[in-house]
Amino acid sequence: MSSTTHGGIKDRAQKGFADGANYDKYRPSYLPAATEELLSQCRVSGKSNAKILDLAAGSGKLTEVLARRPEEYEIVAVEPHDGMRKVLVDKHLPRTTVKAGRADAIPLPDESVDAVTVAQAFHWFSDETSLKEIHRVLRPHGVLGLVWNIEDYNAPREREATTPWEQKMQDLTWTFQDSEARFRHQKWKKVFEDQSKSTPLSLIWAKDQLFALPLGEHREPFEIWLGKEAVWERYATISHIAVLKGEERERTKQKVMDALNSSEVETNEKGEVAVHGLTYVVWTSKIPEDGRAGLTEVERPGA
Repeated sequence: MSSTTHGGIKDRAQKGFADGANYDKYRPSYLPAATEELLSQCRVSGKSNAKILDLAAGSGKLTEVLARRPEEYEIVAVEPHDGMRKVLVDKHLPRTTVKAGRADAIPLPDESVDAVTVAQAFHWFSDETSLKEIHRVLRPHGVLGLVWNIEDYNAPREREATTPWEQKMQDLTWTFQDSEARFRHQKWKKVFEDQSKSTPLSLIWAKDQLFALPLGEHREPFEIWLGKEAVWERYATISHIAVLKGEERERTKQKVMDALNSSEVETNEKGEVAVHGLTYVVWTSKIPEDGRAGLTEVERPGA
């Protein structure tokens, strides 16, 4: 795949998320238990008027959940993709400012937010420049919280699908190979691991480390019943499927429908099938500059 960018957005993301309205229609929201876990770990659950940066906010699937919270957060939603950002703006969410911007150039002052959330997106910009920018805008000891809804059919290879038809779709997903790292590849973790690679032992903390290790992680299972056509529409919002055209797209849809129509698939009275997945919540706290300067080599935040 070409590494071309459009205004700093990778080519695959620019094209794959071109239909922001369709993405918003078929992508799931975040269940209450997972949302509470995310906000608790970000230390803003119950904190009235906390300021949250929802980075790479997309069409606002997480932003609208934050805007409905009783804490009445002050939210800044930053999104680089024009189409996705328009969908978010048109929601007119309360106490929410929407800005154009990228993770490597966040349009906010230093130490201006209590927490940074990133939903379904960190794998697109998991690099040192973006991590430094996130560190810059967080207040001392603020938390970076990442969240992904990952259906079985889009899961890491080692995660066995709940049902045979979802395993068939997972196998199909893994036939699409390109140069862009996805959540399922798990390469997004490398930017955190690289913080301390200059030290020979895991118990020694690199003095330029930006965020605490090890990363915290929580997994919350989900199940949703969808019609078979809706399963395809949801699957087709994955960026590397969304860009397919013509015969290739039709062949892919046929493989999805073949999996859904196989004999072992169970349906409810509406003809819907159960789609299974896990919501991954990941978090880490900022190590402030003065905190790094005052620690000895054997001290290890997050241990």
